Amino acid sequence: MFKRIVAMTFIFICTTIAWMILGTITNVRTYQFDGKLKKAVGQLWGTAQQQQAPLLFQQVKREVTATTTKEGKVIEEKVVMTDNYPAILGGSSINVKIKLDQRKKGLLWYSVYKVAFDGKYLIKNPSAEEAYYLFEYTFPASDGVYDNFTMKIGGVPVEDLKPAAGKISELIRLDPGGEKSVEIAYQSQGMDEWWYNFGKDVSQTKNFSLVMETDFKKIDFPENSISPVSKRETPQGWALEWSYTNLLSGIQIGMKMPQKINPGPFVSKVTYFAPVSLFLFMFLMFIITAVKKVNIHPMNYFFIACAFFSFHLLMAYLADLVNLTLAFVISSAVSIFLVISYMRIVAGVRFALVETGISQLVYLILFSYAFFLEGYTGLAITIACVITLFIVMQVTAKIDWEKQFSGGGDR
Repeated sequence: MFKRIVAMTFIFICTTIAWMILGTITNVRTYQFDGKLKKAVGQLWGTAQQQQAPLLFQQVKREVTATTTKEGKVIEEKVVMTDNYPAILGGSSINVKIKLDQRKKGLLWYSVYKVAFDGKYLIKNPSAEEAYYLFEYTFPASDGVYDNFTMKIGGVPVEDLKPAAGKISELIRLDPGGEKSVEIAYQSQGMDEWWYNFGKDVSQTKNFSLVMETDFKKIDFPENSISPVSKRETPQGWALEWSYTNLLSGIQIGMKMPQKINPGPFVSKVTYFAPVSLFLFMFLMFIITAVKKVNIHPMNYFFIACAFFSFHLLMAYLADLVNLTLAFVISSAVSIFLVISYMRIVAGVRFALVETGISQLVYLILFSYAFFLEGYTGLAITIACVITLFIVMQVTAKIDWEKQFSGGGDR
């Protein structure tokens, strides 16, 4: 019995080393080209977009005396200077529609999206005199693509747009007590996240409303973002609203795109977990053979371990070519076929189908499937381990272990 345990331990260690190598290779394959692939996707679809709130400045002209020296003479002349004083928008009404379009490159999924932006900003002149305001709009990304971009001031389209350094600046004249609206609309695309930023520091926002419509149900908000004031489920996704009368905040509005399970990281995690799966399987098989007095040689365990390894090896390379679920199913079927077809010769059809087949289904297939249950993987595996321990303790309670280890178990 002792020699058998030593042999099984050696097989387990060797298989574990093989799994660690496979997991590392899969990680390298996944992340070695991640930077290049992500850059390639970003060039096609754009990066995470951060739409800045427009900046508003009131322009005030003042006349100053400038002194210069020319040919030994002091010359004084009047110069008009322009000062820009920060002002607050009178209101902001924004509609955003986001459509998800996930793309796969290599062993990773990238969450890209299309966004339709429509914003209306109100500028008010509270003074009793004519005033000039500088409206400064910043594009979400300097390398982005903005289709059907329009800008209207007081309902009149601005025909001669002159972007400079990723911005558009327009000077707007307002009558005493007057007001004008500035409308901006465009369609663009990005990746991973979309943001609306009020400003770098704590800023004041008046009469603000942003309505966001998504075509996906699984919504998530990034760190340092404000949750919506209200949300309503739609047939396609959600309608979310942020509405504030007078907001002082340094936190922004953000939406994180849903992420698919990435084949590369998924296969790596399952592969690194595989030794636990094999240990539980071999432990249970050791108990079953002791109870039923079935003679399973360590070489039989070696071939079973190889069949277990084939599950992860096949899935690691299939996941690059087909859907992850399909790769999982194919790999499971191949591994189960290898084990059952082999064990029916070793110990008979019933033992192969019942004891071996069910054990492999639980400890290899179902344990690996638990990684699809994000957030519940650890709990699912823990429950299975506890149930296994309970069953084994009940079944082996009356076994004479001294007799087993003294040689009675070696046949």
